[in-house]
Amino acid sequence: MASGRVALFRSAGRLLEALPERVDVGVAEAVARAVGPRGAKAASLSDNLRPVLDPHGPVDGDLLELFVRRGFSSYGRYWAEGAKLPAIAPEEVVRRFVIAEGLEHLEAARDAGRGAIVALPHVGSWEWGGALLARIGLPMWAVAERLEPPELFEWFAAKREAMGIHVVPLDERATGTLMGVLREGGVVGLLCDRDLEGNGVEVEFFSRRVTLPGGPATLALRTGAPILVAACYSGPGRDHHAVVLPPIVAERTRARLREDVTRVTQLVAVGLESLIRRAPEQWHVLPARFG
Repeated sequence: MASGRVALFRSAGRLLEALPERVDVGVAEAVARAVGPRGAKAASLSDNLRPVLDPHGPVDGDLLELFVRRGFSSYGRYWAEGAKLPAIAPEEVVRRFVIAEGLEHLEAARDAGRGAIVALPHVGSWEWGGALLARIGLPMWAVAERLEPPELFEWFAAKREAMGIHVVPLDERATGTLMGVLREGGVVGLLCDRDLEGNGVEVEFFSRRVTLPGGPATLALRTGAPILVAACYSGPGRDHHAVVLPPIVAERTRARLREDVTRVTQLVAVGLESLIRRAPEQWHVLPARFG
């Protein structure tokens, strides 16, 4: 069964890589639109998008339904483009970015030798952003959940390595590895709009109380590396555009580290909100996010 699952992913990946441009995304979007809105995830995505579209009151039902349909379509594009990415030439990746706003913040952190923590939402295609950084000499290290069977995780990790993204398994050694990367002036990318481990810190996010991972803030406070909240959006057309917000400089101001972690994580949450609101239909968080 495990070997069959790995073979299925590998076959799907090879198929998407082999399909001509425009066909791959079109097929993936059509499948996602057909399957996604019928399941329980549609209700979760609807609940997640409601406070994004209007945090202060009710949202028009037709508008919400439109964004849910667009959300699944965008999710299909994300998977198709991610599968295609390892086969795209480096110079083509760079050419596909029509805008790269705020890259000077990353370059400044690199020049200062402190490294940088890139705090990412599940928006657009973060892998495309990581591939761009690798192509301009700022390769990113990212944490990924271990998958079962291990061969499936190794396959996903190898695909991301081919994009120029170094993968660190999410385990007890991950923090030490990332701190070493930052102290050597490297770039660490962390998806941080979901509290996967259930041990995050409580903050306000789209006018709701939720928990977000405290990892970015903890790493910043321990290493002195700035936090750069960023997103890589799909579009226009088959191109992409990246936005990197000005740095959040994390400094100790409270007696307890946890208090500083919460304070800095709230600043990260504000940055994530601003980037998600730019393209709510590209926010790919399908599990229920708000109670």
